[in-house]
Amino acid sequence: MESSSAGYVDVPLGNEPEQQHQPPPATGPVMRKQPSRLASGMKRLASRVTSIRVPDSVMGLKRSHSSAQPALRGLRFLDKASAGKDGWKSVEKRFDDMSGEDGRLHQENFAKCIGMADSKEFAGEVFVAMARRRKIDPEQGLSKEQLKEFWEEMSDNNFDARLRIFFDMCDKNGDGKLTEDEVKEIIVLSASANKLSKLKKHAATYASLIMEELDPDGRGYIEIWQLEKLLRGMVMAEGTQDQMDQASTSLAKTMVPSSYRSPMQRRMTKTVDFIHENWKRIWVIALWGIVNIALFIFKFVQYRRRAVFDVMGYCVCIAKGAAETTKLNMALILLPVCRNTLTALRSTALSNVVPFDDNINFHKVIALAIAIGAGTHTLAHLTCDFPRLVSCPSDKFQEKLGPFFNYVQPTWGSLVASTPGWTGILLILIMSFSFTLATHSFRRSVVKLPSPLHHLAGFNAFWYAHHLLVFAYILLVMHSYFIFLTKQWYKRTGWMYLAVPVLFYASERATRRIREKNYGVSVIKAAIYPGNVLSLYMKKPASFKYKSGMYLFVKCPDVSPFEWHPFSITSAPGDDYLSVHIRTLGDWTSELRNVFGKACEAEVSSKKATLSRLETTVIAEGRGEDTRFPKIFIDGPFGAPAQNYKKYDILLLIGLGIGATPFISILKDLLHNLKSSQEMQSMQDEESGSTFKSNGPSRAYFYWVTREQGSFEWFKGVMNEVAESDRDNAIEMHNYLTSVYEEGDARSALIAMVQSLQHAKDGVDIVSGSKIRTHFARPNWRKVYSDLANTHKNARIGVFYCGSPTLTKTLKDLAVEFSHTTTTRFHFHKENF
Repeated sequence: MESSSAGYVDVPLGNEPEQQHQPPPATGPVMRKQPSRLASGMKRLASRVTSIRVPDSVMGLKRSHSSAQPALRGLRFLDKASAGKDGWKSVEKRFDDMSGEDGRLHQENFAKCIGMADSKEFAGEVFVAMARRRKIDPEQGLSKEQLKEFWEEMSDNNFDARLRIFFDMCDKNGDGKLTEDEVKEIIVLSASANKLSKLKKHAATYASLIMEELDPDGRGYIEIWQLEKLLRGMVMAEGTQDQMDQASTSLAKTMVPSSYRSPMQRRMTKTVDFIHENWKRIWVIALWGIVNIALFIFKFVQYRRRAVFDVMGYCVCIAKGAAETTKLNMALILLPVCRNTLTALRSTALSNVVPFDDNINFHKVIALAIAIGAGTHTLAHLTCDFPRLVSCPSDKFQEKLGPFFNYVQPTWGSLVASTPGWTGILLILIMSFSFTLATHSFRRSVVKLPSPLHHLAGFNAFWYAHHLLVFAYILLVMHSYFIFLTKQWYKRTGWMYLAVPVLFYASERATRRIREKNYGVSVIKAAIYPGNVLSLYMKKPASFKYKSGMYLFVKCPDVSPFEWHPFSITSAPGDDYLSVHIRTLGDWTSELRNVFGKACEAEVSSKKATLSRLETTVIAEGRGEDTRFPKIFIDGPFGAPAQNYKKYDILLLIGLGIGATPFISILKDLLHNLKSSQEMQSMQDEESGSTFKSNGPSRAYFYWVTREQGSFEWFKGVMNEVAESDRDNAIEMHNYLTSVYEEGDARSALIAMVQSLQHAKDGVDIVSGSKIRTHFARPNWRKVYSDLANTHKNARIGVFYCGSPTLTKTLKDLAVEFSHTTTTRFHFHKENF
């Protein structure tokens, strides 16, 4: 039997003599690449368990309160709200609402009443197990007193009480022994509670694995002390790391600079830090604001000095000032979407002073200024200028404004029917329509409209509505050229503002047309993964040069002859192909998946695979005669925040769901660079013995958080390649599955046990199917930052996040906080979808 390794603490059972192996002194938190120390020790743990024989007299499981403390998080049935100080009050209130006329709570309502509504089947088994032990007929339900007994035992801090509930839930016949079938049933139940459909299919295999490890003598059953030994060993191994995590967090929080110790100093320091973090944005917005204010004042003063002021007053000054800023902003708004130009500028020295990553945000800010300017201009004319012009005394009108209107005083009808009138009205209508459909609620289909108005919500409506703005620019030129109060053509400045930006933008669109013809790509492979993800592998054009982190636009004429949609490139620059992974979220992506699904069906029909089953991965190669993939056009590449990852010492890459795509390319690129560096190092060692120094980050940490088990299929090959090829542990990968209850919850305890045993046996994770172990629930981001700050002191860490906006503020605030309170500098970049 292999002896217990250092770092493992053996907790005695009953009268078993206590033997402890002291862990070596910790030298600081070390972030390890998966598999962790826990996984590598599980096999030793299991063999240790099976070698011990405990007599029946020991089954009382007596131990002191202190020895149970480290295991408190090991088996938890209720969350903090339901098991906390006021937990019973909430449960009691729900009992009063749900109990029947007989004053008893029946099994079907137990889950919701106790606080386990999202795990109804699991809670039902808990109900039956606890009722069986108390000889209560489940059909009769529970009284309030009996429910309180259940709640007290489920929320008890004593680990043994929780273990007894868990064992009784597994032990269906109550004989104190767990057979393989009973273990299989509880695995299926746990997998169902955690939405792990793939694990359910292999429940028999994993039940056999548990029996193999805990019942080597083939008795056909395991006992509670064996299950307790394994669960406690898992908790103790995790507890050691948790203590280091808490220590590192405390250390980071106590090292607060003196400039943060008083409220006034804190405010001053935060202001300085804010300016330091955002100085690029500040100077650009300030310059833009100053120019707008200057133009408004210039026009305001100009019309204040003209004769028209005597008729229309300050209203015309305000209207003309607002119009001047609107013309400027209608020109500027095109520049942030000139993607080819911005991509080229990202690689120049200008990127040090201009925040190119904020191009879309600047685009939105300018759009808001246009809306304010156009609205102010319109209201000033309609509510003030027009009434004064129409009602002005004839002699005064002829004297002041006669030459501008051919000495004919206008009416409301003639003003609206004039070229400036009807073009202005159409401008407001088109801009209002386009701007409304560009808002988050419409573009993301948050707003739900009745049929047929539901077509106005979604990306397609946003895309087509934005192209209506071509007519808005034509109308703007007409509107500004045929104005009443200016006769000289060179003072009608609307076309002057727009000429250069419009030509610039038109050249960008022309470039797309040229690329569409020159970038002849053919799809060589397509795959449809669980979670409605389509991956396309294309032959890379010789002239297509890109960096990891960039994105490209895709058009499929079979779906739409006009629409282009952006997707992150998931292949590395060194690959001989281009690849993208597309999540089907809208009309266009759903139709794209369907047309490629039809192309794949010819190849997979013989395997009886169906594309409607989301748990099935369907792959089709383009080399087969029966495979005819739809034609694809690409445009790009275009710059994104992640492309500048090489300028940092350390990388922290965080992807939510499909947000992992830009980082897959970076991981591949890092892996290629590592291999090249190793080859160069070996060559130089042979020649001169000198040390080769590679460019770019020396370490990367990748956190992928997803809620669907099938998502791990998307990049399983990359994860396995990293695990096999990264001999220097330069890339550390962490997968998190949020559909599984956090480690320590009773509903995921058996899943964690099987995961540890299987990984120790063959190095494969049962959740992801890869060699990278999967964590449950969500990461503790504060702990992640704390570990990095303590592990990489004085380093520049690039934090790159891609996912929904919900996590952006948390990650950004932590980056700022730890940059201020430690010697490590975190630089946060984000891409939201």
